[in-house]
Amino acid sequence: MAALSTSKNMLKVTTKLLSRRCFSTGRALAGQQMTVRDALNSALDEEMERDDRVFILGEEVAMYDGAYKVSRGLWKKYGDKRVIDTPITEMGFAGIAVGAAMNGLRPVCEFMTFNFSMQAIDQVINSAGKTFYMSAGEVNVPIVFRGPNGAAAGVAAQHSQCFGAWYSHCPGLKVISPFSSEDARGLLKAAIRDPDPVVFLENELLYGTPFEMSDEALSKDFVLPIGKAKIERPGQHLTLVSHSKAVDTCLEAAKLLASEGVECEVINLRSLRPLDMDTVLKSVSKTHRLITVEQGWPQSGIGAEICARVMESEVFFQLDAPAVRVTGADVPMPYTKSLEVAAIPLPPDVVRVAKKLLGLK
Repeated sequence: MAALSTSKNMLKVTTKLLSRRCFSTGRALAGQQMTVRDALNSALDEEMERDDRVFILGEEVAMYDGAYKVSRGLWKKYGDKRVIDTPITEMGFAGIAVGAAMNGLRPVCEFMTFNFSMQAIDQVINSAGKTFYMSAGEVNVPIVFRGPNGAAAGVAAQHSQCFGAWYSHCPGLKVISPFSSEDARGLLKAAIRDPDPVVFLENELLYGTPFEMSDEALSKDFVLPIGKAKIERPGQHLTLVSHSKAVDTCLEAAKLLASEGVECEVINLRSLRPLDMDTVLKSVSKTHRLITVEQGWPQSGIGAEICARVMESEVFFQLDAPAVRVTGADVPMPYTKSLEVAAIPLPPDVVRVAKKLLGLK
């Protein structure tokens, strides 16, 4: 894992990046735009309209329109029976949701933050994730656990960890980590329709970010396949693999490296379980170099899994340099702003590691 720089230049870049965290990042130009928040909201609305078995429950999801306004307007449209405010008891309402799924409904269970899912992790893994196997395929659990995941801003250690590696470790669960509005809309619709439990890891800092959307992505029939990655930027010198907010980090780093003649292929994983290793291996066989980027901790992380699978494949012999991970610092998230900045990977970190890998100064 690359050590994270805390230089003055780094802090300047970071301040600039964080200052725009909830606004347009300039990627959405002319055309139809939609924020990630609105993409999620529209997916929920359309799936509830399509299938009356779909309902939402969680803290403040109804009358308050959701802590992050993802369920805005849905309580007024669908009423108390399908948009349900719960007490602050994650173990309790997650268990209610799992039981409802076992009995033929399709609940969308919102955690105000996935940090609170730790209170309900027995329901998520033991009750939802293992039941299909333990019932010999007799009992499906079609449920979606969704909410913000990973680092936000100024919320310290107990509200900032990424659960991508935690949940993707568990057979029986599907785990999705979207980046763009297209990801959020197409994959949430797919998750709601899926017969198995899906953990849907969003990012708070991306909710207000607009992305350009095609007519296809805005269609009510638009659904993305779970387990398929997307190449966000083609390139031939280096493969950058990431998910969620870290995809933006990679795209910014790729722009900086392109100005120096280095073309990076940026892969947005979209799904963490199942992992689309075919796309990753195909890219690495072309570029012969790999860097994984994530905001989560290094030990047993998503990057560690990808590097291990590359090493175990025939593509390992096509690497011209060791695969490298760029991750969050191996510490609980600090509350102090200057230390928080130093605890998550930023574009300059990726650029520095890429140059070292390529033998550039």
